[in-house]
Amino acid sequence: MASNEIQVTIPPQLEPVYSNMIQIAYKEDEFTFLFLHQIPGINQAKGKAVVSISPTHAKNLLAVLQRTVGEYEQKFRTLDAPQEKPQNVTAMTGYS
Repeated sequence: MASNEIQVTIPPQLEPVYSNMIQIAYKEDEFTFLFLHQIPGINQAKGKAVVSISPTHAKNLLAVLQRTVGEYEQKFRTLDAPQEKPQNVTAMTGYS
């Protein structure tokens, strides 16, 4: 194993979740992602997972997402950029 690789163990009871909406909150020392599943046709969403990471990890996540989306577009198709603010993403600041 190379020095920058780590062994990852995924517990058997860990189930994948589907999310089509996300709320992002941040404060000085963390970013919190609330992954939701918005139910079509009604104004309701169900929380699926909450993940908090450090600001440094959030910046790294941004870089990895940019690279990975670029790889996806090279392999499959170019994705249209959002016209305005991204749909299904809500940023909340100053939470406690």
